[in-house]
Amino acid sequence: MNDSPAANAPASEPANGAPNPGLRIGTAPDSWGVWFPDDPKQVPWQRFLDEVVTAGYEWIELGPYGYLPTDPHQLEDELGKRGLKLSAGTVFTGFHKGEDQWQRAWDQALEVAGLASKLGAEHLVVIPDLWRSDATSEQLEPRTLTDEQWKKLGAGHDRLGKALLEEFGMKQQFHSHADSHIGTTREVLRFLDETDPRFTNLCLDTGHFAYYGGDNVKLIEDRPDRIGYLHLKQVDPTMLFDVLKNDQPFAEAVADGIMIEPPNGIPDLAPVIEAVARIDPEIFAIVEQDMYGCDVDRPFPIAKRTREHIFGCTHLARIS
Repeated sequence: MNDSPAANAPASEPANGAPNPGLRIGTAPDSWGVWFPDDPKQVPWQRFLDEVVTAGYEWIELGPYGYLPTDPHQLEDELGKRGLKLSAGTVFTGFHKGEDQWQRAWDQALEVAGLASKLGAEHLVVIPDLWRSDATSEQLEPRTLTDEQWKKLGAGHDRLGKALLEEFGMKQQFHSHADSHIGTTREVLRFLDETDPRFTNLCLDTGHFAYYGGDNVKLIEDRPDRIGYLHLKQVDPTMLFDVLKNDQPFAEAVADGIMIEPPNGIPDLAPVIEAVARIDPEIFAIVEQDMYGCDVDRPFPIAKRTREHIFGCTHLARIS
């Protein structure tokens, strides 16, 4: 049983006892099928921004660096004239591979955090390298880490988180991921144990955590101090066991629709949102339905229906 104030506070108020406005609900380029900076099959960035507004969102993520304009003045203008705001950027890391990975990570941070922080974003979502390529499905390295690799992983993320705070005032939010070394509950918990909460916390992606059977609400209640950011998505339970049994690569599973439109999948989003709102209503909850490879006309109605579903299933959700 969890006796923390966050776990036992009523759903209508956070742990500090103040009235709870609920979490800010946003969306991301990923929900429009955008995985790469430049891909002719992806929706053009102008259309993405316009459809975000029409779908009823105000907060977005940067997406892959180079998809949206990288000039801060142009991006500020494009977001401003649409009433949009930026919650976070994203980088990719492989600290378990050794010291040479630091420069790669910091070079990305200088670009992404440098841009996002100028537009007021306070979070950097960090995704670990996959052991299986999301482009070719080739196995790139062993599926599990050695104890030495775990130590390198934790130390690298703490170093990055400390540098982000000092240089940009941004918080690192680590994103566990299918086909990565940190996906199962045991792996996520070990990652938390290997890292310092001052510098490294979780972007809890509800779909990716459920992909390997994780209980999102239990993780939130067991480690409330380590939840810094949310990605909201659902996984299709009717497909999941076939995907795992047949060892289907994640990218292929996405193309087949493993990440499904709410409320048709798991986990239920309302209990997740309410559990996190009890911790801190300033945490972002960004809808991020993996849809790479979809037709450009498909994402918008799903994004609109998803927002409507979220606001219809819990009162602890807000736009801004």
